[in-house]
Amino acid sequence: MPLALILLVTFIVVPLIEVALFIQIGGWIGLWPTLLAILLTALVGSVVIRAQGVEVATKARARMDQGVMPLEEGFTGLCLVVAGFLLITPGFFTDAMGAVLLLPPVRHLLYRRVARHVRVVQPGMRPGPGGGRPGGGRPGGDVIDADYEVVEEPPRTMPPPRGGWERRSERDEDDERR
Repeated sequence: MPLALILLVTFIVVPLIEVALFIQIGGWIGLWPTLLAILLTALVGSVVIRAQGVEVATKARARMDQGVMPLEEGFTGLCLVVAGFLLITPGFFTDAMGAVLLLPPVRHLLYRRVARHVRVVQPGMRPGPGGGRPGGGRPGGDVIDADYEVVEEPPRTMPPPRGGWERRSERDEDDERR
């Protein structure tokens, strides 16, 4: 999809849909219930995103401990960020899109579709099980034992000023005038 089309949809079509939905839903339920619904979706969305974010972070950490790059968890985290942005943005259409991204089956389906077209290659890393570490994920492999010493430099000081900085007395000024 060309970038120009994406920008057209994002900045023109989506706001038009939002305005139309505001007018339509506001006509059905009134102004204050409409505004309350927008606020509630943002609050509920933020609570759900926080809970799911903690769960995703825990899963990602467990995968890294196994020596596997947490690709799906990273994608899920990205989906949660986008969902949060959509839920905070005022509007029913963006709230619906954000709510859809909060559903784990939808995120899993999106991940599978995107993963078919993406190949992660990192020098010294092997994708797949055990791929998060050099050499195929041997925990504790390729360890370099080294010693180090902290070297502290003395603090740098400015040299004393060379004239013109010290306060001149009236007598010095009188001497100069003569």
